[in-house]
Amino acid sequence: MALRNITIRGDEILAKKCKPVKEITPRIAEACADMVETMMAADGVGIAAPQIGIMKRFFIAMPHVDAEDEETRDRIYVMINPEITYREGTQESSEGCLSVPGYMGLVDRPYKIRIKGTDLQGVEHEYEFEGFEATVFCHEYDHLDGILYSDIAKDMMTAEEYSEILHELQELHEDDDEDTGNSEIWEMKKERSNQ
Repeated sequence: MALRNITIRGDEILAKKCKPVKEITPRIAEACADMVETMMAADGVGIAAPQIGIMKRFFIAMPHVDAEDEETRDRIYVMINPEITYREGTQESSEGCLSVPGYMGLVDRPYKIRIKGTDLQGVEHEYEFEGFEATVFCHEYDHLDGILYSDIAKDMMTAEEYSEILHELQELHEDDDEDTGNSEIWEMKKERSNQ
């Protein structure tokens, strides 16, 4: 396993549509292992092949960051030639990307999806995800079609600004049981922009 360089926004590779994987070779397996190491080192929850310079349709995702048990939290999905077969509802999602460092964006995503893909053993699986997990899979899937979240975001801010606002809102809600809402962060950003 090795750390790979992450392709950064502005590189034309990130704007191209990837080709299907014809055969699951040892090189694909090695790339997936490297992607896991690279994603973990960068504190990400997913990474797609074009982000390490490979123009093939596969990604890995680790979407259960808030799971109670460690086994679920550490589960990594390998999705080769994935296809989103169903979308339902909408949600506003705050997203960052390893290929767009230093920024956060507000993106409209489906609330619930069904996605199928092949694992490294060549077995096809179909999964259903909602909420944050659905966002992670949609985000990585978009990479395979040359779409960055920043291309479709309704609003953007620096990660530093996002962190400051989140911290302020958490302090505001310190005495109540409310979680800081996604929309609250972006509303505060709008208020600041208008001042």
